[in-house]
Amino acid sequence: MTMPPPSSSPLLRAERLGMTFDANGSGFPVRALAEVSLDVARGAFVVLVGPSGCGKSTLLRLLAGLESPTEGRALLDGAPIAAPQRRISLIFQQANLMPWRCVRANVLLPLELAGVPAAERQARAAEMIALVGLTGFEEAYPAELSGGMAQRVAIARGLAARPEVLLMDEPFAALDALTRERLSLDILQVWAATRQTILMVTHNISEAVLLADEVLVMSPRPGRIVRRVPIPLPRPRTLDLLYSPALGELAGQVRAAIEQEF
Repeated sequence: MTMPPPSSSPLLRAERLGMTFDANGSGFPVRALAEVSLDVARGAFVVLVGPSGCGKSTLLRLLAGLESPTEGRALLDGAPIAAPQRRISLIFQQANLMPWRCVRANVLLPLELAGVPAAERQARAAEMIALVGLTGFEEAYPAELSGGMAQRVAIARGLAARPEVLLMDEPFAALDALTRERLSLDILQVWAATRQTILMVTHNISEAVLLADEVLVMSPRPGRIVRRVPIPLPRPRTLDLLYSPALGELAGQVRAAIEQEF
């Protein structure tokens, strides 16, 4: 089965974004990003890869409205992104759950802050918990969860407010290889169910190819988009693809693009 393509109109856009900051108050400017331009179509799954320190996380923070660029601008549906907003959710490397709140209460948090009526937020939290495969663990606390389960809670929390854009900053970085693969498959299933627009950062090239409609390759600092690699693999995708010649060939293209920059 081949899933319908995402809309061709960009929902999320970066126009010549640049970011320069003072490293640790040293007085020496560090240019993290330079003239980053990208378009992410509504419903697309795009993955960013590149060497450590190339500004991938900085780019996500700018797109989330958590920081302001020193050059260029970020846009959501054509409107400048000047501050955090409910239409965009950012999931970090660590789950960052509140240890005194159970799974359900952690997922409910953004809905409480948004003033969603009690009955609706309970129903939506239950839906998201089921979507990430945690039904039966609603009353468990973070200390009782594995790393993979905690990250599923973070994903459910990020989805609960029904953002139009989900930004994911290496969400599987702290997990072992098998758990990482399992969560990759879970993310594919969540995306198939919601068709939210996703922009994700990873260091794992095979993971990037498995998940993405398109992989964007960034250069070393100052980070730029230096290559776009379309991923024409049919959907739905399974973990068996990780060992296929087709995925291996595409992963080779991405790796070559990264290595070319060194």
